[in-house]
Amino acid sequence: PRRRRMRGKLRDLLTCTFSSEPRPTLHRSRSSGNNVPSSKDGVLWAAGGDDCGTAPDETDTLSDPGAGGDKLEGTDSAQDDTLHLQRRVGLFSGVALIVGTMIGSGIFVSPSGLLIRTGSVGMSFVIWIACGVLSLLGALAYAELGTMNTSSGAEYAYFMDAFGPLPAFLFSWVSTLVLKPSQMAIICLSFAKYAVEAFVTECEPPETVVKLVSVLAILVIMYINCYSVNLATGVMNVFTAAKLVAILIVIVGGLWKFIEGNTQNIEQPFQGTTSSIGNVATAFYTGLWAYDGWNNLNYVTEEIKNPSKNLPRAIIIGIPLVTVCYVLINISYLAVMSPAEMVESEAVAVTFGNR
Repeated sequence: PRRRRMRGKLRDLLTCTFSSEPRPTLHRSRSSGNNVPSSKDGVLWAAGGDDCGTAPDETDTLSDPGAGGDKLEGTDSAQDDTLHLQRRVGLFSGVALIVGTMIGSGIFVSPSGLLIRTGSVGMSFVIWIACGVLSLLGALAYAELGTMNTSSGAEYAYFMDAFGPLPAFLFSWVSTLVLKPSQMAIICLSFAKYAVEAFVTECEPPETVVKLVSVLAILVIMYINCYSVNLATGVMNVFTAAKLVAILIVIVGGLWKFIEGNTQNIEQPFQGTTSSIGNVATAFYTGLWAYDGWNNLNYVTEEIKNPSKNLPRAIIIGIPLVTVCYVLINISYLAVMSPAEMVESEAVAVTFGNR
């Protein structure tokens, strides 16, 4: 009889494992230590059903407290035990998150590429502004999605709602294995190029040295993130502040030169504009790289205070602010360098600093 019971249990377990119906999850109550039913998908479950987690009868859910700890304690207890992220991100923090993640290596690398592809200063400014408008439209679409689904995760949560778990799973792994590593490689290569060029001024920095410095930067970042969360947060805050200070110096210095009368580089803004649609398209691609990061606030939707209002407000404030900042930075570059000098320079900000 014992072996028959074991075989029966094993058969039931295999049936539950390969069954197409979802299996419920039981949570542990903090107050009494009893099993509290999960309220996922709007259905409350308790451990009073069969081995596969079938929902108990209504009579079981209304049993007296002395009937045992495997019965449903009540909806209030189940709701109290649900874990939620604390909503600490306000409007100012949301704007800071958007601005901080958008402004990065792109504005230091993209200006020369835009000038090469557009052929003129005026057309490059048109592309910069158009990329900002396009990013704003995409972010407003994300704001609509974020107010409909307030779960954190951005694309993963939206794919899960719209298409199910398989597309969401595939996107998450593609992002983890391809998209994010590629972005990290580009950012570290840009950092290495600027770092090496600061010490090598008479010739082009050796490509091998640039790659070694970028690999070293990746290893240092990995070590910091593995060693301590607090250390990683502190390093991030320091570098974010340094980045914003550097951009402020570029804008103030360039505008000062512009006020002094260095306007010769923008007197004929559309001279030499390209007529190739392909060049304009690749210029858009180059410009949009500098605007990447406008969707990062949707990854923390659960932590935003009043997301239905603060999420779209932060987007409407943050992205136009970045667009204005990028236009001012390009004006500052042109107040010190000619378009030809910007095209020849692989590190525009370093050339600007040397001037």
